[in-house]
Amino acid sequence: MLKYIIKRLFQGIFVVIGISILIFIISRVVPGDPARMALGPRAPQFAVDELRKEMNLDKPLPVQYYYWFKGVIKGDFGKSLNTKRPVITDVKEFLPATLELALLSGFLFIIFATIIGLLSAQYRDTWVDGLTRILSYVGIAIPSFVVAVLLLLIFGYLWPVIPTLGRLSSNITPPPTITGLITVDSLITGNFAAFFDALKHLILPAIALAIGPLFQEARILRSALIDNINKEYISVVTGYGLPKGVIMRKHLLKPSFIPVVSVMGLDFASLMGNAFLVESIFNWPGLSRYGINAMLNKDLNAISAVIIIYGVIFLIVNIIVDLIIAWLDPRIRLGGE
Repeated sequence: MLKYIIKRLFQGIFVVIGISILIFIISRVVPGDPARMALGPRAPQFAVDELRKEMNLDKPLPVQYYYWFKGVIKGDFGKSLNTKRPVITDVKEFLPATLELALLSGFLFIIFATIIGLLSAQYRDTWVDGLTRILSYVGIAIPSFVVAVLLLLIFGYLWPVIPTLGRLSSNITPPPTITGLITVDSLITGNFAAFFDALKHLILPAIALAIGPLFQEARILRSALIDNINKEYISVVTGYGLPKGVIMRKHLLKPSFIPVVSVMGLDFASLMGNAFLVESIFNWPGLSRYGINAMLNKDLNAISAVIIIYGVIFLIVNIIVDLIIAWLDPRIRLGGE
């Protein structure tokens, strides 16, 4: 397993370098002078030339990439043209909000996808299976932003029993920033009023993001369970008279979870990048919303930072997924040994 982990981390380094090269090339191909865009159209030419020299834009592209990537490694993405602050400051402010939202959403779709998938497989070809199949088709077909709008209409106007906008109510004192995750910081500091209020604000956007992945993974788990239950090794342990619960836990769930874990990892990583519409609808101050605003304002420094961060998150999640699958199936980590 240690060799497998080292191998995946080594491969990940080249992935990050490849992402950085791609982003750098795109940022240089996009029309417009970054120095002129930073200073504005009315800035004198000598100021633009000075900034170009300071940003190493007067040097060859390989040298530019070296200095740019060196700054990225240190966390220096430059200044945002939109907020006029260092991009890393914006990232520290907005990333925890998206991460907190994605973590709760991921928790919801993992738990409920497992429950629904197990029920569908256990009661296949019954009304339970039929009901979950219909719900799955509807849940997968409806985009997350449509679910967000429906939730906003229901709980914002028709039945206002839960907060719909922002991360925290105006009458609640926010906890000191430790991790940036309000729920975690509230628990650390013992501010339970802020914890429960932040949790209530999280529920609707997390549900909106979780609906699609939830039903997709439930169907995948159902199919995997039904496929594996007819295999010979299940017939053997059934013939030995083992209880159904033991067969399910020890012999059936592990191999059935392999395809589900792969999709769950991709869905969780996708939540981070695809949350911008949900964040906009619920006025959630997250990094995805920040990235879209950066694109609309042609803020190249901010765009580069957001893409690199999400690329690294995808990489980390994929490595974690590979390790889980290798634990579930020893044949993968042992390879040809």
